[in-house]
Amino acid sequence: MNGDRFSSGDPLRDHALMMTRRHFFGRSALGVGTAALAGLLPRSLAAGAPLVQDGLHHPAKAKAVIYLFKSGGPSQHDMWDYKPKLKELANQQLPESVRDGQRITGMTANQANGLPLCPSKYDFERCDNNDQGVWVSSLLPHTRKIVKHLAVVHSTFTEAINHDPAITYIQTGSQVPGRPSLGAWLSYGLGSSNENLPHYVVMHAQSKFAEQSLFNRLWGTGFMPSEHQGTLLRSVGDPVLYLSNPQGIRRDDRRAQLDALAALDQEQYERFADPEVLSRISQHEMAFRMQTSIPELMDWSREPADIDSLYGEDLRKPGTFASCCLTARRLVERGVRNIQIFHRGWDAHGNLPTEHEGQCKDIDQACYGLITDLERLGLLDQTLVVWGGEFGRTAYCQGNFTAEDYGRDHHPRCFTTWFAGGGIKPGITYGRTDEFGYNITDADGVTLVPQPDKETWTPGTMHIHDLNATILHLLGIDHTRLTYRYQGRDFRLTDIHGHVIHDLIA
Repeated sequence: MNGDRFSSGDPLRDHALMMTRRHFFGRSALGVGTAALAGLLPRSLAAGAPLVQDGLHHPAKAKAVIYLFKSGGPSQHDMWDYKPKLKELANQQLPESVRDGQRITGMTANQANGLPLCPSKYDFERCDNNDQGVWVSSLLPHTRKIVKHLAVVHSTFTEAINHDPAITYIQTGSQVPGRPSLGAWLSYGLGSSNENLPHYVVMHAQSKFAEQSLFNRLWGTGFMPSEHQGTLLRSVGDPVLYLSNPQGIRRDDRRAQLDALAALDQEQYERFADPEVLSRISQHEMAFRMQTSIPELMDWSREPADIDSLYGEDLRKPGTFASCCLTARRLVERGVRNIQIFHRGWDAHGNLPTEHEGQCKDIDQACYGLITDLERLGLLDQTLVVWGGEFGRTAYCQGNFTAEDYGRDHHPRCFTTWFAGGGIKPGITYGRTDEFGYNITDADGVTLVPQPDKETWTPGTMHIHDLNATILHLLGIDHTRLTYRYQGRDFRLTDIHGHVIHDLIA
């Protein structure tokens, strides 16, 4: 993307360019800190203006993205990928020809009972008005009502088979920690149309079941400036830490403190040209503005009377998935482009029926409420909603098939993701899996062996690099041109891979 952005990615060059702007300092009625931002920062960081401005690469179909990330790996077999053949084969061994030597985890590799096939215990209903068909299980009665808006992808795949590498991979484009997150790339590329709220907001929805740990690198900036990291909204206490002034400190006092601090930071920047100094100024100024904007965001007093019945009975409970979804909609209304909700507890190695029934109860009506709410406010067409986890679950069970507490192991070879709004074709499915739900196939049932490391893309498949490339494309960004230079190399979210899935785009 060299030549497409306003920051060169070279701090020394940027410093030289910025030195000519010193005369702007101290001339703003809002204080030295705000003036410093206007004069020092690249245009992408001044007043929220983006690096990629409203379709610099191509016209954007979406203005914002809400990513509903199901951490742990939800079971596509029990929610989306209908496989009636498994009922005939229940408790029989997965044929070796189907597995074909593929790697499986140590949790089931040496099971005494082998790999017994496990059909879903839930009923599926075809919910659509066209000839493609969208099958949804009885676990999601509310989501069934909105399938006309969804593009359901059954052929998402990844190479990672364990949680932390898989989540790091799908969020940052690398299994090795240290790269910027998807949200950081979007903040760097698009900025925000509301200078009083962060470019990138993260929420953690509560779960009733065991949760995988999530590290802040998943919404971090890696080697990018730290102002692009996600701001975590908390469900208990202050939504953002340290926003409130200490007792006895007035807002004018805080303004004066920030101006003095900005002057010191400016002196340090002139001496060392450290871009993190600019990040400090940016973050201090954002925190000052959020003292007003965050309380207004969290004030639901003007929401319509039917809002509780739309999102469900958990809406008013702090930290629930429903409350996070309503907050996400309110953020979109206020110009925040990038919102991510992490919902943990989907790692059902055992007791899958109880756990997935509880998890689906938590998210089902809230997903319905979010899509419906965005539509009625005229925001769905410009808001991309993404739903999915880091991988799926196996067609065979972990534990005994006849036990009530059976589970399913990790399955990265094919799993389900869905999209809605923001330029997505509604009411369709994309990609196919075999009768076991184990491998991706073509329309004739021939098993596909996708090669994510090759330039040639395999139609009907969606690697996680393809997923991220498609998200960026819908937001007006060419994933091959959104780059950041670090240690002499131009890095990008999709590394050297990724293909936009145009079959999903309206």
